[in-house]
Order: sequence, then C-alpha cells, then structure tokens
Amino acid sequence: MDRTTDAWGSGLLGVIIFSGSLPATRVAVGDFSPLFLTSARAVIAALLGAVFLRLLRQKMPERGDLFSLAVVALGVVVGFPLLTALALQHITSAHSIVFIGLLPLATAIFGVLRGGERPKAIFWLFSGLGAATVAGFALLNSGGGSLTGELLMVAAILLCGLGYAEGATLSRRLGGWQVISWALLMSLPMMAALALMTLPGSWSGIGMPAWLGLAYVSVFSMLVGFVFWYRGLALGGIAGVGQLQLLQPFFGLALAGLLLHEPVAWTMIAATGVVVLCVAGAKRFA
Repeated sequence: MDRTTDAWGSGLLGVIIFSGSLPATRVAVGDFSPLFLTSARAVIAALLGAVFLRLLRQKMPERGDLFSLAVVALGVVVGFPLLTALALQHITSAHSIVFIGLLPLATAIFGVLRGGERPKAIFWLFSGLGAATVAGFALLNSGGGSLTGELLMVAAILLCGLGYAEGATLSRRLGGWQVISWALLMSLPMMAALALMTLPGSWSGIGMPAWLGLAYVSVFSMLVGFVFWYRGLALGGIAGVGQLQLLQPFFGLALAGLLLHEPVAWTMIAATGVVVLCVAGAKRFA
C-alpha cells in the first residue's frame, strides 16, 4: 500500500468512526449532564490509553512537546466534547451538521498556521464549496436552533480544528495513538475531579441508550477514532486529508437510515455526490 492510499484510508476510517459521535452525544446528554459526560468519556479513554502506553512501553514525551499536547487536550479532549454537549442541549443533532461542515475548513486553516502547510489556491475553492454544500444541506434539513447553541458550536469547531492540526503535526514525531493517549493522560487529573463533582444524583434513572452513548464516545470517539485520524493527517497532510470530514455528516445520516430505518432523501444523495467531488478536488490540489 502506498503512502497516499494509507493516509486517506486511515483518515476515512477515522471519519466513519467520528460520524457516530454527535448522535451518541445527543442520546447520552438525555440522562447525563454535559459536564459529567465530557469528563467521564475523557477519564475512560485516558485509562485505556494508559494501558496501551504501558504495555507497549512508550517513552515519555519530551519537555518541548508538552505545550502541543496541552493544545491537543484543550481542543479535542475538553473543548470540543464539552462545547458540543452543551450546544446539543439547545440545538438538534441535525442542526449541528451545519457547523461540522465547517470543520475541514477550520482544520485546513490551522494546518497552515500551526503545521506550516501551503495548499494551492484552488484547494481553498474546493474546500469552501464543500463546506458550503454541507452547511446548505444541513440548513435545509435541520429543525432550526438557538443563538446560544450556534455560538457554542462555532467555538467547538475552532477548538477542534486547532486540536486536529496540532495533534497531526505532533503525530509525525510521536505517532497518532501516542499523541491522543498522552493528551488524555495530561487531562486526567482535572477530568477525574470534574467527573467526581458532577456524578449523577441517582443512577437508577439512566437508561441503556445513554450508557451506550457514553461507551461509544469514550472508546471510539475519544480514542480509537484518533488512532486512524491522526495517522491519516500526519501521513497525507492536514489540509488535504482533513477534507474527508466533509463526508462525516452524510455517513451519520446513512447510518441512521440503515440502523434506525430513517428515510434517505434524494437531496442527501445529491449533496453527497457534490461533496465527494470536492474532496477529490481538494485531494488533488492540497
């Protein structure tokens, strides 16, 4: 397998895993508070990451890596999960797709600022068109939202794009799963304390869907997805491979159709076709 295929394949697998994050979060915050959900998922993932680091005898990161790991932790361990969990108390999962469509563009911008990448000018055309397609599709198919929820989602996207770009840059030296594992461990004391402070008053009222949602975002969204995602970004370029995120909303809707038997509109198929073309164009000119 050549480097490009490996990079885009890893990135695509990461996106598929991430596609279930917002629906799972939406289900979980029905019974868990956003603060507990954010902290609990980080604690569970950190403990799993610690086991892997120990078993595979990974060396400690260097002092110069600590700032970058702190940025990763702020962006993808704390910022994005917490802000989206808060936002999803005000807006629907469908409406949040509007903002997820802007994530590839944010990642590409931070890839330039933090990763030193220089995509060609036409790349930005494909990236902007793809973002506009996703946002337009979501706006036509969402149930609306509130200003509070929308501002929280904008902040979440900015922090997540920064965390993706910083983590991908660091992954070139440390490895993808090592970066997210060390970032999780760096956050563990604070997140464990927050989890204890926000424990549910009663466990009896928490349903199985909420537990499954917590399990998914802890194991897959917070750890496993990053193993493939950071590997793809590090090998294939932050700006280019990052455009695969444009497909994330459509994977989520497709999963809803297959698993929940929700109807799949022709507009979804048409929008997906446009997005695929934009991803292909961005891949070529990144």
